[in-house]
Amino acid sequence: MSQPLIRIESLKKSFGQTSVLKDIHLEVQRGQVVAMIGPSGSGKSTLLRCINLLTVPDGGRITVGAQSIAFDGRNTVMPSEKQLAQFRATTGMVFQHFNLFPHMTVLQNVMEGPVTVQRKPASEAQATALALLKKVGLADRASYYPDKLSGGQKQRVAIARALAMQPAVMLFDECTSALDPELVGEVLNVVKELAREGMTMIMVTHEIAFAREVADQVIFMRDGVVTEAGPPSVVIDNPRQEATRSFLSRFRASESRGVGTTPHAA
Repeated sequence: MSQPLIRIESLKKSFGQTSVLKDIHLEVQRGQVVAMIGPSGSGKSTLLRCINLLTVPDGGRITVGAQSIAFDGRNTVMPSEKQLAQFRATTGMVFQHFNLFPHMTVLQNVMEGPVTVQRKPASEAQATALALLKKVGLADRASYYPDKLSGGQKQRVAIARALAMQPAVMLFDECTSALDPELVGEVLNVVKELAREGMTMIMVTHEIAFAREVADQVIFMRDGVVTEAGPPSVVIDNPRQEATRSFLSRFRASESRGVGTTPHAA
């Protein structure tokens, strides 16, 4: 197997006296889709934020492509701005809430990163942004402001904005949890298309059926540790751990009743 695109070694993170991540190890191959599931407070979102260095780990090492940063556990001093910029350039992050600039049009929101951070010419950034808006089905909304968009449309703009930076990996932190149920599908369809195109992705999600369909690997987290990992056919359909079975039983109960929602696992 080729060198993993992402390698996480002995990652630890605490907030005060609360240990949120406990000795996490994870490898993600280029082109893989990894879904992280588990109960609220299990550390999934913190792990995702550590990969992007929005949260600085207390110990361990994170490697994304050729960029690698170690944390010695004795301090939490941030890497230099140059290190952070280089590291974050490899990842694109999409949050629960859209974080679009309200005073900018859709097109300007997608262009902002390439122009401001990557110093690309405006004409080049605009051409890329328009192509990405077409990709997410919003070419006709380029001149709109965010307050004129639905939640699903805003999230698709957020995905286009992250893709505009040409990341090696996309990170999704519960990207559908703030949406009305009827809008979830339009966002998941975009993510599904990215998976078909071979984009490396790590998703924190409570959409269990979607994880089963799209993910190559599913990780179940509980109390700051990875308790089970493997293909969906194992972790979702035939889990080995009682904690995983208990968590997924809520999903199976709603599925058997024909209910369209899945258990929330923020």
